[in-house]
Amino acid sequence: MKLDILAIGAHPDDIELSCAGVLLKEQAAGKKTGVLDLTRGELGSRGSAEIRDQEAAAAAKILKLSVRENLAFKDGFFMNDEAHQLEVIRIIRKYRPEIVLCNSIKDRHPDHAKGSELASVSCYLSGLQRIETTLEGIPQEHWRPKQVYHYIQWLDIEPDFVVDITGFIDAKMEAVHAYRTQFYHPEDKGPQTPINSKNFLESIKYRSANYGRLIGTEHAEGFTAERHPGVNSLFDLV
Repeated sequence: MKLDILAIGAHPDDIELSCAGVLLKEQAAGKKTGVLDLTRGELGSRGSAEIRDQEAAAAAKILKLSVRENLAFKDGFFMNDEAHQLEVIRIIRKYRPEIVLCNSIKDRHPDHAKGSELASVSCYLSGLQRIETTLEGIPQEHWRPKQVYHYIQWLDIEPDFVVDITGFIDAKMEAVHAYRTQFYHPEDKGPQTPINSKNFLESIKYRSANYGRLIGTEHAEGFTAERHPGVNSLFDLV
């Protein structure tokens, strides 16, 4: 299966919090979308790896993903090294995405910056013919995505561009709520973490509303780019 967009996240729920609106919008426009989770989030203070597997599967249905895979790298300790790069390269070559969305270039959680660098480097290396990989014993062809964009997470990083997601915020929040062990709900009795407060949950909507305000729409999501985005005409800009 060839994907138009592959979103890569260090943990299950990184995608839902940061770029689910764009995935929903592009899926509705006929694009094939998928998610690659690097870890199972087993170091999280709440829930368990098994529960988060179930939550990620539920969120995938809400997002109408064509595919969702998890490489089960070691949460907190995966590295941007050859062994991890080759695993990510296999996925990139398997699905041949045109665009890859990945973790924020820097963030509060160190796994996010590591995941960002690992995904970006792997996208480049995936295009090199002399790096050989196989999938189920069959040699893979090299493939390099056309673009790599980084979504924005905890830190308020200035976006290079924002994408209108008006009409998709409710489905995005439904996907976030699929991670019931991780985020605020009134009956919650679990340990308190930075991401399970009511304020954090509400911030997802007001951040997207603020990005929308900047471009004159209801909601938007922000991204940074490794290369300058190009347009065919000034009239392509909103």
